[in-house]
Amino acid sequence: APAPPPAQHLFNDPAEIEALRGNLLAWYDKCRRDLPWRTLAATEQDADRRAYAVWVSEVMLQQTQVATVIDYYNRWMQKWPTLQALAQASLEVSTAGIGCSPCPPGSSSNTRLCVLEQEVNELWAGLGYYSRGKRLQEAARKVVSELAGRVPRTAEDLQKLLPGVGRYTAGAIASISYGQATGVVDGNVIRVLCRLRCIGADSSSPAVIDQLWDMANALVDRSRPGDFNQALMELGATVCVPKAPLCGECPVKQHCRAWRRKLFGKPTPVPDVENCGVGGCPLCPPAAEPWDSSLGVTNFPRKAAKKQPRVVRTATCVLERRGCRGALEYLVVQRPSSGLLAGLWEFPSLPLAQDLQEEKQREVLADHLQAWMGKPVATGGLQFIGEIIHIFSHIHQTYVIYSLSLDGDVTLDPALSPSRWVTEEEFHASAVSTAMKKVL
Repeated sequence: APAPPPAQHLFNDPAEIEALRGNLLAWYDKCRRDLPWRTLAATEQDADRRAYAVWVSEVMLQQTQVATVIDYYNRWMQKWPTLQALAQASLEVSTAGIGCSPCPPGSSSNTRLCVLEQEVNELWAGLGYYSRGKRLQEAARKVVSELAGRVPRTAEDLQKLLPGVGRYTAGAIASISYGQATGVVDGNVIRVLCRLRCIGADSSSPAVIDQLWDMANALVDRSRPGDFNQALMELGATVCVPKAPLCGECPVKQHCRAWRRKLFGKPTPVPDVENCGVGGCPLCPPAAEPWDSSLGVTNFPRKAAKKQPRVVRTATCVLERRGCRGALEYLVVQRPSSGLLAGLWEFPSLPLAQDLQEEKQREVLADHLQAWMGKPVATGGLQFIGEIIHIFSHIHQTYVIYSLSLDGDVTLDPALSPSRWVTEEEFHASAVSTAMKKVL
């Protein structure tokens, strides 16, 4: 077994741990933000409904800012206030038809129930990482069908029994909803703990993550575990932020070795504000990346160099026709059920080879559209609109936008991906990505 980390990087003093808990919770009681999921967690008497309220918030908050999540969360809880409601909700709702011709006069373009569209994706659209909503619904159905509607009561069982629930989400639900004294480690907690104990090794490495989990479990307050975990995350989100942290407002700065090191400077002969002095320490900064006095506490945490996003170019065509009531309608097609933007709707698109000339772009796009419509598409009819850039977490995506106006009936091949015609209003109400909303 590897040797335990040097004491420099640990919380070994029970008195210090008690003081840190008290200072952090007192600050949280005074300064915490008023958030809808916190209100539900504090007021809901039914344990399963309380767990569900916390669960939804934690899933939405993964990789998404609090300010963005609030509106989505409120709408979700209004639509599906309980696990049972979410589990019983139809995964799919009927919408306007595949390959419909323009409607006869006096009829509605939405009377044909030809395509199935996921309700969850529709409400989730714009939050990103769309598989999260699908997994949440799958887990809700499992709770109702296999667990008699009872959400598992411990972090261990939550992680073991529910699809899509990882170690962090399980810890958050168990501590906030059920009072289990278990820690949590997310991006905010990583930053706070690395600064508190001058952990300068790569904070994304398994060894460091394991150490941070051990630390979080040791620190969590036994009488108020949910509040303590939320306080630690709140501190990272509002005070101990990545850049320009508000150290003067930090309730635990007296426990922070990065702050003390900034305050006293490296030359000061105070042992606990120096590197731990153990050669090859797995938690100290690499020798090639020593303490930078100009960075202060933001020396920590450190991460491995981020991979450059993959560069992708995609041709996208806005096919439009005049509907039965004179309104413009647009063709949208459904993406595959797995992978990036799974199950969402988009304008007909195809990836382009890099450095493809504009004339060749038109040709490959025309061939792609011909497969949908079953008849040749003249490249001259494709009107170039412009380019739109959208940044995914790992992809730098450029959409090359064309438009094509169609006259008369168009018969679409039903063997291809599901497709339908929508008005602009229907488009924005559908499960489409933020990137596609930029196009129209």
